[in-house]
Amino acid sequence: MKNKILDEIETSLQETRSNLLHWVETAPEEKRLTCLGLEDETCIEEHLHVIDESLEKIKEGTLGVCTICHEAVETQLLQMDYTSAVCLGHFTDAELRQLEAELELSQVVQRGLLPRDLPSIHGLNIAAFSRPAQIIGGDYFDFMNFKDGAHGIVMADVSGHGVSAGMFMSSLQTAFHTLVPDADSPISVLERINRLYIHNINFTTFVTTFLGKYDPQTRILSYANAGHNSAYLYRMSTDEEFWLRPTGPAIGLVEKFTVYKDDIKLEPGDILLLYTDGITEAANQQGILWGEDRLADIIRGSVDLTAEQIIQNILKTLKVHTDGSPFVDDVTLVVARVA
Repeated sequence: MKNKILDEIETSLQETRSNLLHWVETAPEEKRLTCLGLEDETCIEEHLHVIDESLEKIKEGTLGVCTICHEAVETQLLQMDYTSAVCLGHFTDAELRQLEAELELSQVVQRGLLPRDLPSIHGLNIAAFSRPAQIIGGDYFDFMNFKDGAHGIVMADVSGHGVSAGMFMSSLQTAFHTLVPDADSPISVLERINRLYIHNINFTTFVTTFLGKYDPQTRILSYANAGHNSAYLYRMSTDEEFWLRPTGPAIGLVEKFTVYKDDIKLEPGDILLLYTDGITEAANQQGILWGEDRLADIIRGSVDLTAEQIIQNILKTLKVHTDGSPFVDDVTLVVARVA
């Protein structure tokens, strides 16, 4: 096997390991709990163990050696999954068909797509805002349709900033636009995207993701939240509030990825808010974070406003909290009002 691919894998694994350890050491406990969803930090230890094992195999010269015939595993296969231990000659027909589909998706993902316009969804008034802290941001929101015609909405936040985060988001956008139209459930989409990224040497970080599926006929929102900030739903008719908490860990964060689906029915007058942590973690000069409660207060006090006016109200109040200072993190908001 060529040393070049092993060097690439080693560099990628060392960067991934460093990023994970830095995040574990520096992220606030609440942030770690959110990103892990229903899991605990032992899942990260398991992921780090796989990385360390792979680094050790590189030193031993056994990484990428087929366990059956002891020949070299194909380079393209290792780039997609550095834990691959069987070469293509020993794949079954079914495994080869699945690999072909994954390779095709991987190539499509690299090309990226341009952002789409806001959709027209019957019964919903939708508005969005996104501003990167740097020239290129790591926040992402988008809309697409599921296989049955239901509307999909995704919001994601990559760990990190700058060019590498922006490239990750570009590929993630392509993945969603490729997978959602052929999917029936948010779970299957997130599971496949996680498989695409978890052992891919081109991606050395993780991403929190909220993926919802909305049916205007039933007004049911089915969602899976992979370690992302809790979406917020305010019910004006009963003065209730619902936090759509994580139902699984962030994509690419843990070795064993399990995410669950939950459903909630939207009622006339409801206000749904999706956002990234650049909103809730915006700090004033005293270091006090804006937080979820302040964000919820704005929504509860905006029942007579349109979705666009609600976003402007949030940004105006946030600017007061930060004394007009520029955003230090990417900021993204999507607001949907039920007619």
